[in-house]
Amino acid sequence: MFRINFHIILILGLMSTVAHSMRFDLQSGATKCISDDIKSSAMTVGKYAVVNPNEGSPVPDSHKLTVRVTSPHGSNYHYGDHVESGNFAFTAAETGDYSACFWVSDHKPSTTVTIDFDWKTGVAAKDWSNVAKKGQIELMELELKKLYDTVSSIHDEMFYLREREEEMQQLNRSTNSKMAVFSGLSLFVCLSVAGLQLWHLKMFFARKKLL
Repeated sequence: MFRINFHIILILGLMSTVAHSMRFDLQSGATKCISDDIKSSAMTVGKYAVVNPNEGSPVPDSHKLTVRVTSPHGSNYHYGDHVESGNFAFTAAETGDYSACFWVSDHKPSTTVTIDFDWKTGVAAKDWSNVAKKGQIELMELELKKLYDTVSSIHDEMFYLREREEEMQQLNRSTNSKMAVFSGLSLFVCLSVAGLQLWHLKMFFARKKLL
């Protein structure tokens, strides 16, 4: 039973943290944005680097990046202008979609820039090696601390999802109420139009003395 629960905790722990490690291509003159839904007070770290097309030589100017990381309300958390690599770290002040946007200046002829990007949030963003060094703790204690932080992250994530569910339920109730009012108004208008048409036909036939 303990082993099953332990596996469930590990699986949920992996689900409660976010780690994006990717490589993508970006054409000169183009922009690519990557977004992540991060809850308030969650720790976030990221690093990026241009893959040098000429290994052993400096990265050419045509492959330098401009990078900006922003919050859901547009606050600037990181900015790098004409760089070949960089990193960022912050604790989210608000819940929502945080975006990391990359763009390369337009060049003739056009160039393709390959970028390595690693983005971690939650428990995955913590530097456990430094924790072990600073605290001088044993391996088992470190693993227990990881599990404790993972369970805490799961707990926070459950409350966050519950809040989102309540928001969606309120939105559904509001939408249903508005649809009911709209349906009632539509029915009233239809019946009114039908009544006016019958009255108009009755008056028309009366004038023509057909009734």
